[in-house]
Parts: sequence; C-alpha cells; structure tokens
Amino acid sequence: MAESAKIEINGQTIEVPTLKGTENELALDISKLRAQTGAITLDIGFVNTGSCTSKITFLDGEKGILRYRGYPIEQLAESSNFAEVSYLLYNGELPTAAQLEAFNKDIAASSKLPGGVEKIIDQFPGSAHPMGVLAAAISSLSGFYPEFLNPEATEEIKNKAITQMMGQVKVMMAQFYRKTMGKSPLASNAKLDYSSDFLNLMFDGEVDKDVADALDTLLILHADHEQNCSASTVRVVGSSHANVFASIAAGVTALWGQLHGGANQAVLEMLEEIRKDGGDYQKFIEKAKDKEDPFRLMGFGHRVYKNFDPRAKIIKKACDTILEKLDIQDPLLDIAKGLEEVALKDEYFVKRNLYPNVDFYSGIIYKALGIPTNMFTAMFVLGRLPGWLSQWKELREDGARISRPRQVYMGETERDYTPVIKR
Repeated sequence: MAESAKIEINGQTIEVPTLKGTENELALDISKLRAQTGAITLDIGFVNTGSCTSKITFLDGEKGILRYRGYPIEQLAESSNFAEVSYLLYNGELPTAAQLEAFNKDIAASSKLPGGVEKIIDQFPGSAHPMGVLAAAISSLSGFYPEFLNPEATEEIKNKAITQMMGQVKVMMAQFYRKTMGKSPLASNAKLDYSSDFLNLMFDGEVDKDVADALDTLLILHADHEQNCSASTVRVVGSSHANVFASIAAGVTALWGQLHGGANQAVLEMLEEIRKDGGDYQKFIEKAKDKEDPFRLMGFGHRVYKNFDPRAKIIKKACDTILEKLDIQDPLLDIAKGLEEVALKDEYFVKRNLYPNVDFYSGIIYKALGIPTNMFTAMFVLGRLPGWLSQWKELREDGARISRPRQVYMGETERDYTPVIKR
C-alpha cells in the first residue's frame, strides 16, 4: 500500500502521509495541510475526522464489532465484571487477582463524599435534573482535592482518579435519588461488588444477585464507545490541561443531550406517549413507517452500527432476566415488549436494520428497577465513567496539543462602523 496520497489544490500537488491502524483502518494525515497549502478541510460534525490515535476501544459499525483493549464485548459481558473491565480500560491489561482486589478496595475506600459536596447536592431542589446535579457535584470535587489541580498529573494522581471517581459518583447519584424520595442517604457497603453496592445505596432492602449481575452487564456495555460526543468533549477539555473533575463534568453535560445519553430517557417518554394514546403500539408502528408522519420510534437503529448493535443482543438477555426476576406488571413494559416483537419480525424494520438498540433495552431495565425516568441518563454516566477517564488518561500521557478546530468563515467581509445616531 502507498505510504502517501496526493492532493491537488490550485495547481499545487502535495503528498499527504497515510496512517494504517492495527485493524487496517486507513487515515490521511493532514496535520500539515494548512501550512503547506493554506487550505483546511471542512467536516461538519467531525464524522470523517480522526481527532486522535487511541489504543482503548475498537468499533466497526458495519460489522457490528465492539472490543475493549482487543477483548470482544461479548466475552467481557459473559465472563468479566464492571470493576475488572474498568481496570482493563484504564490500565490496558486485565488485572491479576491481587490487582483487582486492590482496585475494588480503593473504590470502596473512596465511596464517600466530603461534607461540603453532600451539602451542595442537598441544596438542589428535588425537581432538578440529576445530570445537572452530577455535573455540578463532580466539578465541585476540585475544591476539595487540590492535589488533582496540578496540570502535570503524577502517576499517583492518575492511578487514584479512576477509583476515587467511580466510588464517589455512585454515591452522588444515590444521595440525590434518595433526597427526591424523601429518604436519608445510606452508607456504602465495602463487602458488596460495585453494582450491588450501588443498588444498596439507592434502595432499602436486600440486593438480588441476579438483578445486580444484570445491571453489572449493562454497565460493562456502556463503559466506552470510542470517540463519541462525550468522550471527545472530555478529550477537548482535558487538552487544555483542565483538571480531571472539570473534564469529566464536561463529559456529563455532553452526554445530557437527547441525541446522545438522553436517548434511553426518550424511549420511556415515547412509551408513555403510546400509553396515554390508548396503548395501541401497532398504531405507532404504522406511524413510524409513514414518511409524512413526524413520529419517530425511539430506541431503534443506531447511527454507528449499520447492521446490528452487538450490545443489544447481550442487553436483551439481561433485560429478560430482570423482568422475569422482578415479575413487574407495568403497561409501559407491556408496550415495550410489543414494539420489540413487531420490530424484530416486521419486514419494514428488518430490511432497514431498525432493530431495538442498547438505549431501548436499558430504558426498560431502569424502569423495571424503579429508577425515575429523568435519572436514566445519569445511569449512563455510571457506566461510561471508566471510558471517559481512560480517554482523559491516554490524552494526558500522549502529550497531545490543545484542541483547536478551524472554521470556514461565511460572514460579512470588512465594513466600517456607523455611529448609532446615523443608523
């Protein structure tokens, strides 16, 4: 394969180096294009632009492949657990038994908040959106841990960042949830695994192991997803040498949008709309097929995965486990099951690969667990946290330049100022 490509601009021909990834993805290195030609590229939304090289996650949307550090998501979901996967993403290799034990102990030791942060969370009204609460609370950690503010993060700080934030974010979420329910916060239980402890912090009563395991699988599936909107945001903010709390808080706010992490919340809002209309989901299937109808089925298909979402097959199993274990009678869940059954068989959806995606099933799981709809996106944060932290760490270790995209200016050309009395 050629080691460069040729680009002709205004009669000038330049050679652009090519770069081939370990999974054979080909890239053109245009980092010197403007210096050599005065021209830039225009790629609205950065959908054809590689913003970095990375060793963390490989995704092939056409083939439905997702791997963390080379390990297929199917194997990790079947055999691993969320803490182990978090260690893998952050450190690059699976931990030994001793390393995993130490990692879990460090998370448990960090599963408490400074009193000041607890007060900040408590000051929010119960009607506040949990994502806004999380973004503020995470950012506020910078005031309590000044050792994290040094732009040259030491190995000790980088190693501490993931266990501290994994421990503290689950406590933040549970504390605010219990506040909205008029309940006092519960203490973390160091004897429980990560997902069991989160459920322990959220709800009163014994934690069911099968339910906790299903939630753990869901968190694994959400742990990282390459250079998506929120991961890119973490990298952009981190490139300025902002502290890790500010970088992760920025990821939270990026995830908040309905086109990203808010999709699972949109699924439940859609189901509620169908319920209020009488519950005839077949009617809404037909509306979704009608090009003239503005209605859209939320939670079907995926922008990146063109054939199938490998996570959806796994999460469907976890979803079925939870629904069977909890034996919940809920009209919204009945509507969801009906939509799923029709979409998996209907020729219109099958032909267009509009399969139920990970957002569809995760919304159903959260609903079954009794988690409020407006907290669904915050649950996404819990899973995606190790991925964001891994992206932040890799960025800092690579010594990347500050992110500074160019633009093509389309505004007015130079003109003279006119005093207000003459306008």
